[in-house]
Amino acid sequence: MSLLTRRRLLRRAALSATAAGAARTGLAGATAAGIATSTVALGGCDSPPERTTDPEPDRGLRFPDGFAWGAATSAYQIEGAAKEDGRGESVWDTFSHTPGRIRNGDTGDVAADHYHRYAQDLDLMRELGLRSYRFSISWPRIQADGAGRPNQRGLDFYRRLLDGLHERGIAPMATLFHWDLPQALQDAGGWENRDTAERFAEYADVVFRALGDRVPVWLTVNEPKTVVQNGYIWGHHAPGFQDEEAAYLVAHHLQLAHGLAVRALRASGVTGRIGPALNLHPCYPADDSAESATATRLYDGYENRLYLDSIFKGAYPQDVLDDLGPDSRMVRGVRDGDLKIISSPVDLLAVQYYTPIYVTADGGTVRKWPTSEAEWQQIYPEGMYDILTRVTRDYGRVPITITENGLPCPDVPGADGNVDDTGRVTFLRDHFAAAHRAIGDGVPLESYHVWSLLDNFEWAEGYEQRWGLVYVDYASQRRVLKRSAHWYRDVIRRNGL
Repeated sequence: MSLLTRRRLLRRAALSATAAGAARTGLAGATAAGIATSTVALGGCDSPPERTTDPEPDRGLRFPDGFAWGAATSAYQIEGAAKEDGRGESVWDTFSHTPGRIRNGDTGDVAADHYHRYAQDLDLMRELGLRSYRFSISWPRIQADGAGRPNQRGLDFYRRLLDGLHERGIAPMATLFHWDLPQALQDAGGWENRDTAERFAEYADVVFRALGDRVPVWLTVNEPKTVVQNGYIWGHHAPGFQDEEAAYLVAHHLQLAHGLAVRALRASGVTGRIGPALNLHPCYPADDSAESATATRLYDGYENRLYLDSIFKGAYPQDVLDDLGPDSRMVRGVRDGDLKIISSPVDLLAVQYYTPIYVTADGGTVRKWPTSEAEWQQIYPEGMYDILTRVTRDYGRVPITITENGLPCPDVPGADGNVDDTGRVTFLRDHFAAAHRAIGDGVPLESYHVWSLLDNFEWAEGYEQRWGLVYVDYASQRRVLKRSAHWYRDVIRRNGL
């Protein structure tokens, strides 16, 4: 494949679940039956309600005993308190305060004010019946400059949060890095600097030793691909660069950071489980041509196998390395022993699924399905089944948790104060059904976390898009359970659809 084609492929690569203007990616092999089913099942947020007050029919789809239904958030998107209690500046503080970067000039300075309202939010989780809560720890809240002595006030906040979860019978799932790199480390080169991976391991060790007795599951790096694509190719996310050569060196250092954190957990003596959080999306040929199949294979390499193969097979995919070329910064940046560190054994894999990608013969992409408010998101629940079964088939029976899956809707309270997000109910129901079918076909899926618990700061989109089960009135910080939240509570209660 020519360099021009590869660049076109990368330029059209999907943005993350938080930026606008492009499509996402994934793996291989949709069926006509699956496509037909999806067309009937889904419509998006503007779909007419399938019912008004009648209860959701019981479909008889029960999940395994002990299946953990949950919801997910991330620190910068909900916490606020950006300058309180010793928190340092992150790259997202810098990026969001740079004019023209975020829609409407929004920032995460206050967000959903979770830092001050966490007890109220914990009560909402209990009201929903959540069994698991996936959240992230703010690195600059623990180490203001990304290194050195930890900030005790930051650790104390997360200790209070964890204690509150345990008191309410909700299992914590903590993510170490959800994109909020301390700005001081960015000033020293950020993820282009190999030393940042070492600093991450030191930070992870601090957190493990301080909070490890309270956290049963740790996730290392959230969506390294999104940092690579949105932060270093497109420039829509912090740090806002457009440098493909730097991007894939960053990919390697993020993977190295993951492996070093796994080793730090083992060395700390903490007994919690650990794994990566990867956004994976099925890539399908846009037509039946051999050229589309070839282009799709390489596309999948950049989108999925670059991260999966290194962690589970101890090697980067050769087709991607060949396409990058021997003189690329990434290829030259891999040192002896790096892949052994990256492939340190993990206990589980966190999968985040939002959309499929259809790849054309020239390495471009086309849309096959209706999109959500996030125009990059094609609504295709069959892709959930495809990605889960593909991971199990290609990488073995590693336990899987879904840590993000959701839909933005134009949620507005009605005259009665309720938020009727019927489209989100339809979306989640059909994705849950796809996950149930994957379990039946042998996928060791343990839990499912809806994105997101709360409406929040949605990265480049600011507060324009609402992804939450819970509506947040940002002016008053009032919380309202949406229709989808009430529906989800019923799903959790009966452990199925």
